[in-house]
Amino acid sequence: MTAQFEREFDVIVIGAGAVGENVADRVVQGGLTAVVIEAELVGGECSYWACMPSKALLRPGTALHGAQTVPGAEEAVTRTLDAAAVLKRRDHFTSNWQDDSQVKWLEDTGIELIRGHGWITETRKVEVAGLDGNSYALTARHAVVVATGSSPTVPPIEGLSDVDYWTTREATSTSEIPDRLAVLGGGVAGTELAQAFARLGAAVTLVARGSLLRAFPAEAASLVAAGLRADGVDLHLHTGTHSVRENDDGTLTLELEGGATVTADKLLVTTGRHPALEGVGLESVGLGAADGKELRLGTDSTGLVSGGTGNDVDPWLYAAGDAGGKVNLTHQGKYGARATGDAISARAKGELSGGAAPWSRYARTADDHAVPNVVFTDPELANVGRSVRQAEQDGFRVSSVELPIQVAGSSLHADRYEGWAQLVVDEDRKVLLGATFAGPDVAELLHAATIAIVGEVPLDRLWHAVPAYPTISEVWLRLLEEYGL
Repeated sequence: MTAQFEREFDVIVIGAGAVGENVADRVVQGGLTAVVIEAELVGGECSYWACMPSKALLRPGTALHGAQTVPGAEEAVTRTLDAAAVLKRRDHFTSNWQDDSQVKWLEDTGIELIRGHGWITETRKVEVAGLDGNSYALTARHAVVVATGSSPTVPPIEGLSDVDYWTTREATSTSEIPDRLAVLGGGVAGTELAQAFARLGAAVTLVARGSLLRAFPAEAASLVAAGLRADGVDLHLHTGTHSVRENDDGTLTLELEGGATVTADKLLVTTGRHPALEGVGLESVGLGAADGKELRLGTDSTGLVSGGTGNDVDPWLYAAGDAGGKVNLTHQGKYGARATGDAISARAKGELSGGAAPWSRYARTADDHAVPNVVFTDPELANVGRSVRQAEQDGFRVSSVELPIQVAGSSLHADRYEGWAQLVVDEDRKVLLGATFAGPDVAELLHAATIAIVGEVPLDRLWHAVPAYPTISEVWLRLLEEYGL
């Protein structure tokens, strides 16, 4: 028998992914009560279908290839991956798609969980259709936070809607490696998964309308492209897909612009994502989408939603993570969630009125110009901050310095090591605005660059940050020398 329950909390969070968990955690630490609403697994996309399983699929191939580049180790390895063992290890990192440990963490933290679909009905009001068959009418004393993540954006390709294709969810949770895999999209997800499946034994073809990893410097992306080709990935770049059809034997054939065709057993579509705001009830508070356009929310640095809700007079509605539509990265979403949770707590106590000061604990300032990002291919690609073009568009007088990574540490790391590094410099203040590294295991260089950018460390002071010898980090010294220090 269905029952309806009326409940009141200080904060209601719609979405129990990593972002929703972090918002709820911070408001509870701030002395408020919180409930999270989730219809799927607590922990969200990153834990079960994105960051963790994709990296678990990638890491064995990177470790094997790393051994193959060092004489002595090279002779000791078998040169092939055990796909079953890789998938088993992947299952471990997803907890076999069971969220018991994450639910236990919520309980231990003092956060209540309601499993079900939640939507906003009016100011500070949320209704939940519980998976237990009951309905819940919830009221928030202080805030409602939309933390519903993002959904795949599917391109309007003829025939695509009529065939069975993978998104990243199906690819990262598969129990079998297809003989032939076609990948649509040359962004981070498509590039990473193309290499992972190629190293697991699939014949992979990647098709992208533009260049590979076009958000990154071309010199860095070209190293990744070379790595994919070395693994046998067939790249069709600057190539559109005209149509997709299913064949009598269950395989799929893609007709590309120009007339070429690709036949595969599975098709993976990785052509972007958009905020998952459908069914959240935002239209009930004046935030419906314009005709023919996807709904996107504008937020300030604390995550407070702008427009249509009365938030400028009586702050209550927030968006965090991918739902806020700014930076679709788990670590950045969690960073923003911490700021949002702290801002909600501070406003509830009367300690914060109006906007938040840049770089305060309530502001997501790094989202604007200090976002770190890693492509976990082999070689890796890591960058943070602005590119030269972005810096110029933002009005800075900039220069850049680029070098191949050729230091003692890289030579020891692997025979025939190939890497590339770039620093983007604000010439007026003599501080870093951006940095990019490409090469095997360069991700661990990134945090130093992030600290330098966030801390606005002057280059003449950065000169005194001596890299240990012999490490790949010595490229920092070479870059500063090339700049003229």
